[in-house]
Parts: sequence; structure tokens; C-alpha cells
Amino acid sequence: MFQMLTNASVQLVNRYLPSPFVFSIVLTLIAFLGGVLLTGQDVLTMAGHWGGGLWSLHSFAMQMALVLVTGYAFANAPIIQRFLDSLASKVTSPTTAIVISTLVGLAGSWINWGFGLVVGAIFAKSLARKVPNVDYPLLVAAAYSGFVIWHGGFSGSIPLTLSTGGDNLQTLSGGVLTEAIPLSQTIFASYNLIILAALIVVLPIVNRMMHPKNPTTVDPALIKIEAYVAPETNTPAQKLDDSRVVAIILLLLALMYYINYFSTNGFNLGLDIVIGLFLFIGLMAHGTLERYYRAVKSGIGGIAGIVLLFPFYGGIMGIMTGANADGVSISSEVTEFFVNNATADSFPVFAFLSAGLVNIFVPSGGGQFAVQGPVMMPAGLALNVSPSVTAMAIAWGDAWTNMIQPFWALPLLGIAGLDARAIMGYCLIILAVSGAIITGGFWLLV
Repeated sequence: MFQMLTNASVQLVNRYLPSPFVFSIVLTLIAFLGGVLLTGQDVLTMAGHWGGGLWSLHSFAMQMALVLVTGYAFANAPIIQRFLDSLASKVTSPTTAIVISTLVGLAGSWINWGFGLVVGAIFAKSLARKVPNVDYPLLVAAAYSGFVIWHGGFSGSIPLTLSTGGDNLQTLSGGVLTEAIPLSQTIFASYNLIILAALIVVLPIVNRMMHPKNPTTVDPALIKIEAYVAPETNTPAQKLDDSRVVAIILLLLALMYYINYFSTNGFNLGLDIVIGLFLFIGLMAHGTLERYYRAVKSGIGGIAGIVLLFPFYGGIMGIMTGANADGVSISSEVTEFFVNNATADSFPVFAFLSAGLVNIFVPSGGGQFAVQGPVMMPAGLALNVSPSVTAMAIAWGDAWTNMIQPFWALPLLGIAGLDARAIMGYCLIILAVSGAIITGGFWLLV
């Protein structure tokens, strides 16, 4: 029965899911029509909201691009690749490969979402080369399933925004928050850790159960990982480029900066701090500036989706938040529907579900909070729900429906050499299972 459901999901997605670019335009048209019908604004006004939003995510897009390329560069460090290859060589059965691929994706995404996406894809390729008769699309989908926990981990943009504080947080929270909220109340809160633990236990089992009797395999020669070629050092300039001394000096400068930062601010991880940590850890793993530059350059292709699609999702965000003369927007209508039907006990669940819906149109953690934070945070406070709980419910909703929003799968798919349709059928099942776990967590634990 479970296998039949999986097969039906795969066939459904293969038949009807368009490419991510086309998908973003379809969502734009749906949001545009919804704005006209729900808010009563004319098409020219809605077009203005769309155009105004196109370029609203530039700074955040740069941050997300850096999260991805720094995670990619670190994941491609020789020491990381040797570890993954060694781990893959110890796996012998297809079902074990699916379980291990899931766990690596989960661990990587908890540390850093960009790292998780890349290391999951690289490990899936290593497993496919070494384990016969393993279903390659499911192997990649299993690695991607780990991405569902990213917003409950170290690189979660919403909890990091809360811990950063400042005027930006006050704006995003609708004036509710004037002081930073420490990570102990978000990422390291007991309910968040229990949800994480449940997903870490259940998802590998679910993915293992989905392995088909007739797997889709690939020729190992087609998915080989290119060996690293060291740069030449025949001239003084080339020797300087590949000098470990220069890298060590830069790393010492970074170390002094972080010692000063953490001694002054405590363990306060903002998004820029996390990006910087991964940049310098990646540089340390590669050893020289030239080798690290090459690793970053090889990962630039992975940000193509961010560069191309972020403006269009910014446009959707503009449509979603574009209000009429009475202050009514699509976002406020969707959110108010949940708010008006919630109690203090059910509000976190409604916040999670509404965030999952909005994320389909605005697949960005920061953009998500910009859309929902100003409405949901005051509403939660009015119901005596802790702002940290409301924010984490939004964060988990954002992460949850990434399982059926192909935007963030683009880097992983590019490395794996697959189309989104190949994995999204499996991701539908993961969506249902993870949604039940997260919903139960917010209903029973907060």
C-alpha cells in the first residue's frame, strides 16, 4: 500500500510539475489573480505591487547566495570528500544507503542549509557509484529530505534574525519585539529539539520504505566526482596564489575578529556571522586562497536559481503584501483567516500551516518573516503565545513546504544531475510525514 502511494506520487509529479522557473511564473499569475479578487485592486495597481517587489530581495539574495557557495566550497574540500567517500564505501545495501543519505542530509542541513544541500548531493553521488541497485532519484530525495529541518538549525534565518535584534527585528515583528531573543528560546528550546529528534528517527525509516522494487539506477561512470587538480606553482605569482602563509594570516585576522565579537556579544549568531564562519572554515579546509577560490567558482552555477528566480519571488512577495486603501492584502487575508479561528493552544499550529502555505509563494525564510511577521507576531502576543514560539512556527512552516517547492532543490539537483520531477514524488510523502510530526510537536509541546 505504501509503495503504491509512493508510485502514484511520483507519477503525479512527473506528469504535472513544471520547471522551477515556469513554476514561479505560474505562482505569480495565481497570486496576481488572487490579489485582484481578494483585495479589489485593479490590474495596474497589482502590477505596481509586483514591479515594486521585484528588486526588494537583493541584499537577502546575496546573503543566501553566500550561504550556498560557502557551504558548497566547504562540502567540496578534499578532507570532506575523502570522509564522504570513505563512509560510502562502508555501505553495501540499497536500503542502508537510503538511510545513511537521509542522516547525512539531516546533519548537514542542521549545521548549515547550503552545506546540507551540497554535501547531501555529493554523498548521494558517492553512494550511487559504490552501491549497486540503489534507486538514484530516491537517494537524492532522501538527501534533500534533510533540508526540512534547516530552519530549526544553526543557519535558520528567522531564529538568527531574532537573536540579532535591532530596528529590523522591531519592524519585522510588527513592533512586538524591541530586544533580541536568544537562541536558547528558539533553536535550543526543548520543543524544537524534540521535533528535530522525531524527524531524525522517522524520516530515514520512511525513505527506506519508499525504495522501489525496480530501482532507477545510473552508470557510475556518468556520476563520477572529478578529482581535484592542484594549481601550478611555477612562478612567484603562482606561488603567492597558492601560499598557505597568506591563508594563515587571513585566518588569524578572522580569528581575532571572532574572539572580539563573541567576547563582546556572547554566543549571538546572526546570519552574517554564520556566513563568515563558514567562509573561513572552508578556507581553512582548503588550505590556500587559490584553492578556496576555485572551489567557490565551481559552486557559482548552483546560485543560478537564486539569481534568476529571487526577483520573481520578490515580485510575488510584493503582490502578497500589496494592500488596498483599507490595508487589506493577500497576506493579511490568509493570515487573518488562521488568526480568527485560533486559540492560544491552536495558534502555533495555525501559524505553522499558514507559513507552509505562504512559503509556496514566497520560498525565502527572510521573505517569509517579512510577509507574516508583522501580522502573526502581534496576533500571537494577543493570544498570550510567546513571540519565540510564533516565530519558530513560521520558521518550521517555511522549511516544511520546501519539500514540494522546487526552488531550493535546484543546487542539489544541479550537482546530482537530475530534474525536479525525479524527486518531488518522493518529497510529497516526506511532506505528509514531516507535517504530521511538526504539527504534533507544536500542538502537544508548546
